[in-house]
Amino acid sequence: MAASSDPVLSIRGLSKTYATGQRALENVDLEIRRGEIFALLGPNGAGKTTLIGAVCGLVQPTAGTILVDGHDAVRDFRAARARIGLVPQELATDMFETVHATVSFSRGLFGKRRDRALVERILRGLSLWEKRDAVISSLSGGMKRRVLIAKALAHEPVVLFLDEPTAGVDVELRRDMWAMVRRLREEGVTIILTTHYIEEAEEMADRVGIIDRGTIVLVEEKTDLMRRYGQTRLSIGLAEPLDTLPAELVGEDVALSQDGLTLTLVQSGAGGAGLEPAELFRRLGAAGLAISSVATSRSSLEDIFVDLVSHREHPRHEVRS
Repeated sequence: MAASSDPVLSIRGLSKTYATGQRALENVDLEIRRGEIFALLGPNGAGKTTLIGAVCGLVQPTAGTILVDGHDAVRDFRAARARIGLVPQELATDMFETVHATVSFSRGLFGKRRDRALVERILRGLSLWEKRDAVISSLSGGMKRRVLIAKALAHEPVVLFLDEPTAGVDVELRRDMWAMVRRLREEGVTIILTTHYIEEAEEMADRVGIIDRGTIVLVEEKTDLMRRYGQTRLSIGLAEPLDTLPAELVGEDVALSQDGLTLTLVQSGAGGAGLEPAELFRRLGAAGLAISSVATSRSSLEDIFVDLVSHREHPRHEVRS
């Protein structure tokens, strides 16, 4: 199912200042589309957990409004919260209960009727069915995290928050989890995830939001973000070392390595004017330089993220929601 332009989560002017004076969120505006996978990225302490807590009713905002599927998260808390599933970072659950019982109980907490078929489908989808009678304390860390996801899905939410869902999970389980996330999105569930494995956000997300020091820095389609802020690096190995950059390349975005054996051309994804690779090769040929190798690389989402948040005084970019 493709994401629609209809927002399932709408946040306006959200701020949170704690009694200590710490300002965790500052005038956050954010809209999440129904049926999308949205990655919320930010450094430690940026406000991700506070933002999730405010939406889920775990943190009382200082100012602002939150609408979940049209329900005000403060005035109509029960209806709003019933539409949200939350998978927290911490493995917080009843360790002495069985898998099946704790997932069934979570459904009952939201006033839902017992539905054995649904619980079975959820457990099977997370490869937990064979462990349904196991006590949670006996499970591995990865399986316990799957139980948290099952609990969050038990009441059939329309929005699912995954806060560092694959932390401490091995590669095989992580792959299974992301397959499950794709299935949920196809069923119309909106997924909002935070992760330190930014390559996962690059692979999975439809849109990316970056939060820094309690403020949304930007929200953009992932492909547009990669195109606007990414860079392509062309590295050309030379057969013979150069002492200095050739006169034909002075003033261009071309650098010569210290050993004189590599020329590097960096092209910005923003589409600005610059030397094209074809023209670079033409000039090298005109200068009589022999090329021994050519390699290209592109910025990853992690490269872009690090660049955006590493400058303490970076300008605030336009938010595109």
